[in-house]
Amino acid sequence: MDSVFDHLYQKYHQDLFRFLFYMVKDREQAEDLVQEVYIRVLKSYSRFEGKSSEKTWLFSIAKNVAIDHFRKQKGWKNWLSEKIDLSTAHVRDHLPLPEEIAEQREEIQMMYQCLDQCTVDQKMVIILRYIHELSISETAEALGWTESKVKTTQHRAIKALKKHMEAMEEEVMPSGKVKAE
Repeated sequence: MDSVFDHLYQKYHQDLFRFLFYMVKDREQAEDLVQEVYIRVLKSYSRFEGKSSEKTWLFSIAKNVAIDHFRKQKGWKNWLSEKIDLSTAHVRDHLPLPEEIAEQREEIQMMYQCLDQCTVDQKMVIILRYIHELSISETAEALGWTESKVKTTQHRAIKALKKHMEAMEEEVMPSGKVKAE
């Protein structure tokens, strides 16, 4: 089991960390949640039947860990209504994280901010599909959904992101000057 665990850890640790970081926006909390994922892996690996890939199985566990975390916190509705101040996230890692990527390009930063305005389901689909590059079927397996639900949620997520980004762009006048407040 040690070699299997080491293999899973080496291969997927960063992906799981980044997924959970996108969800909770806190480095320490994401690290704690990754540990919880691996605790659950150790407890349940003997029941892993290989019907899905290891990656989708791990993301499925990570999704459940994140949902459990939010349930233990203030609750889904309060969590969704909160806005995260990106300037307070001081994350350093050898791979660029969302904050560092956002600093590189204004459009990515805008999209990252708008992602917080999407529902949790939309956010999970966008993260898994476009950041972690899972296929529709892999995303469906990881989330425990049908492929149809993933496609519908993805479509709605893209539409919502576009709407939020357009609204944000309207705050900037065509000349590039910010409207007076």
